[in-house]
Amino acid sequence: MTFLWPWMLLALGVVPVLAGLYAVMQRRRPKYAARFTNLDLLANVVEASPGWRRHIPPVLYLLAIAAVVVALARPQLVTKTPRQEGTVVLVTDVSGSMNATDVNPTRMAAAQEAAHTLVDRLPKGFRVSLIAFSSGVSVLVPPTTEKESVHAAIDRLSPLGGTAMGDALATAVDVVKAALAPADGVSAGPAPAPEAPIRAEGEAAPAVIVLLSDGANTVGTYQPLDAARLAAEAGIPVYAVALGTPDGVAVVIDPQGRQRTVRVPPDVETLQAIAETTGGRAFQAPGADQLASIYRDLGDRIGYYEEQTDVTWAGAALAGVLVLAGGALGLLWFNRFP
Repeated sequence: MTFLWPWMLLALGVVPVLAGLYAVMQRRRPKYAARFTNLDLLANVVEASPGWRRHIPPVLYLLAIAAVVVALARPQLVTKTPRQEGTVVLVTDVSGSMNATDVNPTRMAAAQEAAHTLVDRLPKGFRVSLIAFSSGVSVLVPPTTEKESVHAAIDRLSPLGGTAMGDALATAVDVVKAALAPADGVSAGPAPAPEAPIRAEGEAAPAVIVLLSDGANTVGTYQPLDAARLAAEAGIPVYAVALGTPDGVAVVIDPQGRQRTVRVPPDVETLQAIAETTGGRAFQAPGADQLASIYRDLGDRIGYYEEQTDVTWAGAALAGVLVLAGGALGLLWFNRFP
């Protein structure tokens, strides 16, 4: 919950002040009672002590004052509302370095598990595409709302080969453009960034690319930053995830068919530059838990927007109920209001 006028909450300081004054007045009661020197007469005049009940109405009135102050601060309730539609392209590295075990159990297995999580968190109306890249690029699943086919393709991912990150990103841009192109061939314009809090009526559906890579670009026609500029020109933000640790090693097959153990640190700098160029965001995932958390957050960020609802009426209504309750108890127990 947030407040439109939070400075009004400073007025809550009056509540403890009033509570203190009430306590002082209660301590003065015995002094007045001591003026009746004839205790037998006092017992006949004064009815049975109301005990703890006499404090209930004042407490309710103090709470009502607090509720009024909160209402004056204009409380705003923030809720997450699912977007009705959108396109998400998962671009996943399946190069040989994804066999590295610095991420438990392997980088590939952790990436598959996190991808399943992200797909499940997206709203039903979202279209999801899966692109895998190593030495080449494969569009395994074109944009579809059938999540089962995406999950099946994720399970089939297998690491082998080099890293054509730039080509993969350029292919993803083409996939998004084709998905957003209207049937009549008239351009609908670039999609807005998914972080826009509320999508206006009739505005193009959000489209994003989630790029996961664990190494530097080694092959391909496009350099990663050249492809990132293509995404920026199309208005497509890229969320770039660097998977693995700087000390990660993997067993790869060289061009002569021999096995070699090589260091495979993620190219964090390039992925950060891609995110900055496209207006997206970069993440580092040195472990499976961090990667799963990133993909969960991405599912919420991409698939939902935050909507603020003014709930001033709730504070005012609560104050009214508390005043009525205090008055009713005062009438019931002591025949007075308030």
